[in-house]
Amino acid sequence: MRYSLVLLLAGLAPAAPVTFPESYPPTNDVAMENLVAVPMRDGVKLYADIYRPAAPGKYPVIVSRTPYSTERYPNAYDAAVFFSRRGYVYVYQDVRGRHESEGKWEPFRNDIEDGYDTIEWAARQPWSNGKVGMQGGSYLGHVQWRAAMSKPPHLVTIFPAVAATSLYHDWITLNGGWRLSFNFGWGPVRQESRVMQNTGMHTMSGGPEAIGYDKILWHFPLNTMQRLAGRNAQFYKDWIAHPDYDAYWKKINAEEMFDQIGIPVHTFGGFFDIFSQGTLRGYAGMSAKGATESARKGSNMVIGPWGHGSSQKFGDIDFGAHAHVDQNALELRWFDYWLKGLKNGVDREPPVKIFLMGRNEWRYENEYPLARTQYKKMYLRANRGLSWDAPGEEPADQYRYDPDHPVPSVGGNNCCGTPTPAGPKDQRSIESRRDVLGYTSDFLREPVQVTGPVKVVLHAASDAVDTDFVAKLIDVYPDGHSMNMAEGILRARYREGADKPRLLEPGKVYEMTIDLVGTSVEFQRGHRIRVQITSSHFPQFDRNPNTGEEFGTGTAVKVARQTIHHSRVHPSHVVLPVIAQ
Repeated sequence: MRYSLVLLLAGLAPAAPVTFPESYPPTNDVAMENLVAVPMRDGVKLYADIYRPAAPGKYPVIVSRTPYSTERYPNAYDAAVFFSRRGYVYVYQDVRGRHESEGKWEPFRNDIEDGYDTIEWAARQPWSNGKVGMQGGSYLGHVQWRAAMSKPPHLVTIFPAVAATSLYHDWITLNGGWRLSFNFGWGPVRQESRVMQNTGMHTMSGGPEAIGYDKILWHFPLNTMQRLAGRNAQFYKDWIAHPDYDAYWKKINAEEMFDQIGIPVHTFGGFFDIFSQGTLRGYAGMSAKGATESARKGSNMVIGPWGHGSSQKFGDIDFGAHAHVDQNALELRWFDYWLKGLKNGVDREPPVKIFLMGRNEWRYENEYPLARTQYKKMYLRANRGLSWDAPGEEPADQYRYDPDHPVPSVGGNNCCGTPTPAGPKDQRSIESRRDVLGYTSDFLREPVQVTGPVKVVLHAASDAVDTDFVAKLIDVYPDGHSMNMAEGILRARYREGADKPRLLEPGKVYEMTIDLVGTSVEFQRGHRIRVQITSSHFPQFDRNPNTGEEFGTGTAVKVARQTIHHSRVHPSHVVLPVIAQ
């Protein structure tokens, strides 16, 4: 059974409904080889389990590389069985230094070369027809982008799900704001050693007593925090030692090489995923800059109302049963087209499928961002208003940001680290705080559809030499509950770019752009649009101590007095990608 939803194409005329495939039944039995050694160029052996059709012959190959163990990660194991029973060889490999594989474990650093060597090894095997694709989500998606950067001759396509293109911009930071909850909880807590540490979600044993996350995450300085958890991960020390976008990060950033990647890429993710940037920018970058016509015109994207994987409900919103997508079936159709050459219609559909929240329906689009987008400004106004009309002479708003009393994380784009609620969550629990400013529109007389990248442009000053500004785009319902639809943070020292840190001059007004990544939501009639401004989002992001000290080294904090201007001379505003109805 296939399900479909009514939609509009990139034009305004009605079009065929969006359809998502269901998988077909298994076609063959499977033979499995365990602990197959795959030699790397430096002599290190990485071990893989090989699932292949039992009948002799040459088959297309799907490679999946994991740090989570080929024996312990059930989702990928299920994928291995699923694809191998449908005519593919599935090479399921432990990455360097993890579980069965040799070498030193250092996240990201060897995945370019090791990905290349694994793909070319797979293409040479007697059971291979020479066509190789890659599959998997999260870290298993990150490694696909790194492998594509190395341009293996036999790599035909990749399908990175919920994955980062730039590990610095999508994972370690967002606009310079350090993703504390994720970096710490995923990194030294679970990934310090060769075998993943399945630590309890709320406590860690760093000594004779269990130490709660809620205590550890408050620790300053950041560069000694992991000691409280009994960890000593060198890679985490390196991350903290490289807070700027420098050569350490640039050499593993696929966005620096979109114009050299010549294969079609299918990205897959959610608007509330921590790696939503990778899903959106991966498609946008490849469709605009890919090295070949096949890469530019053949790349696809599916993005839904999810977090770190497809679901029907996320956060406080149930988006309906049709919101969930069978990822295996979608990938099967993609690989059947590119690796088996089946004419199944992949090339005849619009390349982008986006879920429009508010209406809760899927839509085909011909590109992202949408060509018909009208970028419109809504201005922050006096008395906490938000209006299409530009301001005149209006007094500024002020608040105090105290690092010892940060705004708690309520929803947003997070996953897989220390336990913080993610997704769309009712914001009313923090909106009454004096250090949270909410600028709200009048009740909408007509729906406003917003699909695409969102930015907040602040004209702001601080009496600190460095600080953070956090912005959220919020859908306010008629009964008053308010749901975050997009969010962003900017560490002020990175206002000119993540590779150009520069401290503030206290009291000086700066124009600072906060990237809220992107969304697709229709604000309904009777709803209101709100922009929320504050300076902390803890523990999803670390607390900026406002001192300007070297990142991760200081213990002192300073209370910052923040000023948000919204006047004719300093018109703070949000830029909304409005789509005509």
